[in-house]
Amino acid sequence: MSWLRALKETARSGLTVERRRLEPLVAARAALGLALVVGVSLALFGPGVAVSSAFGAFQAAIATFQRSWRPRPTLALASGASLAVSTFLGYVTDAGDHPALFLALLALWTFLSGLAWAGGPTIGIIASSNVAMMLVTVTLPTSVAEAAGHAAMIAVGGLVQAALVVVLPVRRWGAQRDALADALAAEADYARRLREDPVAAFDPVPLMTARSAAAVTPRQARRRPAELHGARGLAERIRPVLASLADPAVGASAEGPERDRVRELLAAAGAVLDAAARAIRHGEPVDLPPGAVAALRTPDTGAILHGRARRAAVRLAALLDDVVETAEPRTETASDARSRPTLLRLVPVVVARMRAELRPDSPILRHAVRVTAVTTAGYVLGSALPLGHGYWAPMASVMIMRPDFSQTYARSVARFGGTLVGVGLATALVQTADPGMYLSAALAVLCAFGMYLLLRTGYAVTQVCVAAYVVFLLGVGGSAWTQTVFERVVLTLIGGILAMLAYAVYPAWETPRLRGRLADWLVADGRYAATVVAHYANPAGTACPDVREALLDTRAARVARQEALDRATHEPVRHRGLSRSAADDAGHALAQFGRVAMLMEAHLPERGASPVPAAATLAEALRRATERGAKAVRERRAPDWGEVREAVAAWKPTDEFLLSRGSALLLTALDDLAEALAEDTTGKRTP
Repeated sequence: MSWLRALKETARSGLTVERRRLEPLVAARAALGLALVVGVSLALFGPGVAVSSAFGAFQAAIATFQRSWRPRPTLALASGASLAVSTFLGYVTDAGDHPALFLALLALWTFLSGLAWAGGPTIGIIASSNVAMMLVTVTLPTSVAEAAGHAAMIAVGGLVQAALVVVLPVRRWGAQRDALADALAAEADYARRLREDPVAAFDPVPLMTARSAAAVTPRQARRRPAELHGARGLAERIRPVLASLADPAVGASAEGPERDRVRELLAAAGAVLDAAARAIRHGEPVDLPPGAVAALRTPDTGAILHGRARRAAVRLAALLDDVVETAEPRTETASDARSRPTLLRLVPVVVARMRAELRPDSPILRHAVRVTAVTTAGYVLGSALPLGHGYWAPMASVMIMRPDFSQTYARSVARFGGTLVGVGLATALVQTADPGMYLSAALAVLCAFGMYLLLRTGYAVTQVCVAAYVVFLLGVGGSAWTQTVFERVVLTLIGGILAMLAYAVYPAWETPRLRGRLADWLVADGRYAATVVAHYANPAGTACPDVREALLDTRAARVARQEALDRATHEPVRHRGLSRSAADDAGHALAQFGRVAMLMEAHLPERGASPVPAAATLAEALRRATERGAKAVRERRAPDWGEVREAVAAWKPTDEFLLSRGSALLLTALDDLAEALAEDTTGKRTP
């Protein structure tokens, strides 16, 4: 993709406004916390402290909107406390009298905030916001004592927002309920799609999100509703059963009474899973459709289906009964929950991840270097220009920049456009109405409410509210409107241009790494298939922790590859890694490879069943061949599946049907992968 087209596409995505479900009660609660903090600060301490405390409350509320499974009060407290520390340290370095010392602190703080993205987007956003807010709040105090007071009030702002989340709860466990309901709804949609397409693909992201949401801190584990525990594991177990029931290669025949019965069972499973998803989402009893219940319980299934298809149907009905029972609202909580570290115990984990990113090829390190250089350069340039409020340039840069190209460029355009509109509207209102201190504070709170309400709809529209919020808030502190129009727009433009130039000069392109991502997925898929096949040689029942871990690894590798592919879509670089068509074909081949392994997992032999010795040979061949194949993919060589081909050819007609049929399908998927990669190398499909 050319630079011109890349800029056009990223600008379009940055200005896009999406239709999302709004949460007015949550937005109103956040705005109420801001209003309380600003009102009390104005009445007791004056406008300067009110502005500082408003920034603390404002950022703490934004932290509670982040996609995190931690308790919202914890996020608000962490955000307020970290901004308070940043503000106090920033003032102690005395930005006015000792700019070099402050510049050194700014560089260090920005570099650490860039590395903080290694701990996840929530930590990265909070850390970046700390730097941006610090640039404003350090200009408000006039002494160390006042700086301590301002820092304390910033922390109080976070405390107020945290207290409101506790006192005025809105949809307790709402995010976790939605994650689990989305996973069950995805399974329901999968069941319905299998009726028409027996080999339909399944997106594992909802299940991965639900797994992440299921991890809780010890305090959360004592309060979590029981219906949020267990259903995710059942959904994980249902997926391979649905696939094995639908696939004619290992289940019912492609046409005839068996196929009609399978379609009926799949439709009933979709209806039951949808009912369970609705019950969990809203905390209500499960309302099962009578037709679906009748279809699952009819005795005709045993007469129509035979062999593996019948076993899959029986197991599906049992699993759906467990889902319905688990989804019923109850008061007791589960004690064996997945553990999530507390905030204090998370600190050494994040520090270790940050240290692991200190390597030359790390995209996170490159982001930290870029954002540090841009922020310090923006601060120096803004201070040198005769515009005043020089902190707006670095503040815009640090809020815009992200570790990937698309988000950085899209947010640059969105921030400038939103700032232009927001400042223009706020300025027009100030000129027309000439609001005083208290009315300006009320208008700032109103703008903050709009930002909270529209936070998930798009960056451009939220920046309109943020720009107007800052204009009115500075009006509370005594800044005239003429000091916040031209200067803010120009400096915001400078900050955006610096951010865009930095990525062009020192990029971290995802496109050249696409082959590596594909190779990682191949290795994970190969280990998963090998682990499943090995259990036919050594039967251990359906509950196999090593199979489960291998499945999670292959899901993570698949999603990481898809995210990398999405990030690379708008990059202005030649493919050098994989063309788009080859990447799609290779991804389809690996998805089919994983699906076949999943079908084999659905029929793992029970403990004590007769072992299949040849399965051990096939498992080892799969593991070694995929590891060598991954190395070949990285080096742009053709992978060789000779060892797997020999193991498949050694099967006898009398050997276990599922293994012999499944191993042939695995080899076909590997051949399809090699063909896709050969097409990318030669530019034409191999015969």
